[in-house]
Amino acid sequence: MTLLLRAYYGLHDGLFGLLDYLSGLAPLLIRLYLAPIMIAAGLYKLRHLEQTTLWFEQGLGLPYADIAALLATYTELVGGFLLLFGFAVRWAAIPLLVTMAVAAWTVHWDNGWFAVAPSDPATSTAKPLADVGIPAARDSLENSVEVGKRLERARQLLQEHGHYPWLTERGQFVVLNNGIEFAATYFIMLLSLVFTGGGRFFSVDYYLDRQARDKLTQEKWRQAQVNNP
Repeated sequence: MTLLLRAYYGLHDGLFGLLDYLSGLAPLLIRLYLAPIMIAAGLYKLRHLEQTTLWFEQGLGLPYADIAALLATYTELVGGFLLLFGFAVRWAAIPLLVTMAVAAWTVHWDNGWFAVAPSDPATSTAKPLADVGIPAARDSLENSVEVGKRLERARQLLQEHGHYPWLTERGQFVVLNNGIEFAATYFIMLLSLVFTGGGRFFSVDYYLDRQARDKLTQEKWRQAQVNNP
């Protein structure tokens, strides 16, 4: 058993130890994925601030809608740029986490999980959960059947009365469910950045942190020399 463990950890540490030098790659890709999404969302809210405030107040019923709209706008906009450059990533991720949690709860929660409604129960990710008896998953599969019927009818109408090849040239028609899927995914990715930070080599934080810690180490060394001549 000991020999087996030594062989395993020798292979494990030898292989994955090489990846330590690229440990910043995953946080970089997460940041580059999230940054454009947050920046675009913030810019849209900024350009339509009055409508955003009205939506927060009347559509979502949020208190202090004007303040909430400003906070959401600048959290996404400034936070997106901070993620892009890898500066203050952990601090930027925290308010973005709050924004995603509020969005999931106030906008998407009542619509269930899926952002786009599945139209085929056989390939729905809810099927394994339905198979073990989870009621919400069974309801999702039933909804998929109804979605499939409506999409098929829509295709028939468009093929009969519309220019269907042109209409679907850029992609297929779907039923928007507007569930929490995307908000939850962004939340998980942001939570990962809270733990990892901006990442090694590929973030401003990495180099600023190195410089600051080196300076502190030098200062401690000089102080020790003064105290112990």
